[in-house]
Amino acid sequence: MLEAHALRSGYHGGTVLQGVDLTVSQGSVHAVLGHNGAGKTTLLHTLAGQLPVRSGRIALDGTDLTRRPAHRRARAGIGLVPQGRRVFASLTVAEHLKLAHRRRTAAWTPARVLALLPRLAERLQQRADRLSGGEQQMLAIARALLTGPRVLLLDEPTEGLAPTIAADVLELAAQLAADGLAVLLAAPRPAEVLALADQVTVLSAGRVTVALDGAAARTDPGRVLDALS
Repeated sequence: MLEAHALRSGYHGGTVLQGVDLTVSQGSVHAVLGHNGAGKTTLLHTLAGQLPVRSGRIALDGTDLTRRPAHRRARAGIGLVPQGRRVFASLTVAEHLKLAHRRRTAAWTPARVLALLPRLAERLQQRADRLSGGEQQMLAIARALLTGPRVLLLDEPTEGLAPTIAADVLELAAQLAADGLAVLLAAPRPAEVLALADQVTVLSAGRVTVALDGAAARTDPGRVLDALS
């Protein structure tokens, strides 16, 4: 579904990604692991169009998106849930959903999102800054789903969450993949994501150091841990 080939990008003249190759298949979870500064957020922001591609190629279902701006990539089907959630503090849950649901022909509707995330249905008139961290994360995911993505980019979605809530978020990611989405999930620690990952890529200093299918990573987690050490 989503392919990156020899991808290079960075900030303010510096290069962070050093020729990254990566494929995210439909109906799967691809976990990108790496310590802080490894290039995980840079990768997701580059795929979503938040950062320009310096060289390399990005394709979605065979269509070249490399030079398309962020809004056109979103329309093509790339949805980003940013690190830190970044919900609008003064807007209610209902206002977030209304704002995000501009593509009326998209498969995802507010009713479908609320059926998937019933906790949000109980908080429709609540401002985002009055939600718990887990509820804010669910809202950020709901907002992305309402854009009608084919690929969902989740940047450290369990950051700052209690273990039980983090488990709920990861279970949701697996469910969305089972429903047919391609999910690219960035995480700092393999323990969180190896159980659900269909593919695992480890980044170090902007380079791919290990790329395994999920079964191989679970059979030999030491290869992942060694790459992260």
